[in-house]
Amino acid sequence: MKSVGPRLALFDLDHTLIPIDSDYEWGEFTIALGWCDSAEFKRRNTEFFAQYRAGTLDIHDYVRFATQAMREQGAIKSVAAHARFMADVVQKTITKQAQELVQQHRAAGDELVIVTATNEFVTRPIAEAFGVKELIAVELERDALGNLTGEIKGTPSFRGGKVARVEAWLAAQQLGWDDVETTFYTDSMNDLALLEKATHPVATNPDERLRALAMERGWRILDLF
Repeated sequence: MKSVGPRLALFDLDHTLIPIDSDYEWGEFTIALGWCDSAEFKRRNTEFFAQYRAGTLDIHDYVRFATQAMREQGAIKSVAAHARFMADVVQKTITKQAQELVQQHRAAGDELVIVTATNEFVTRPIAEAFGVKELIAVELERDALGNLTGEIKGTPSFRGGKVARVEAWLAAQQLGWDDVETTFYTDSMNDLALLEKATHPVATNPDERLRALAMERGWRILDLF
């Protein structure tokens, strides 16, 4: 009898574990800090968010835009500001239901991984707040002095890139898809490729399109919020 391999619980982050888009809200937070022109930033941030929802976002263009204020302000100010962002914005959105979901998988002995299209700077502290060590996020390129360049390092964990990044993560542990049992939680049709790879796809707080597809395919639907 074939032994059961490792079990993975993969979680999208924005609108899945937390009821906000952390990248969008970080942008709004930098506006409040006076780091950028309010009207222009809001216009472009809202435009990019609509493109993400529609599945038409150019992730490279977005990351250049989203990291501009941090690049101008520098690492020390950015890290300090993010600590305030966590306390003032993110912590208030972490619900008991989301914490319990993560804890259920932890108690079952599953490997926990957050897989997000938001960049590592914004999301690493949020993953830590959930007690999740393994984070697959958009990695930011840095120059020889360690400063952000505005470009993405490697494959962005966005749309089909999430599948590629999870495959690379598995390969680093000498595993493949057939060696593991995966549960993947996400709210977004942007994650369809990874949903189709998962052993147990879970449409979580899904939008109308994903909810309809989940019903059609018999996928589990979970409303956390």
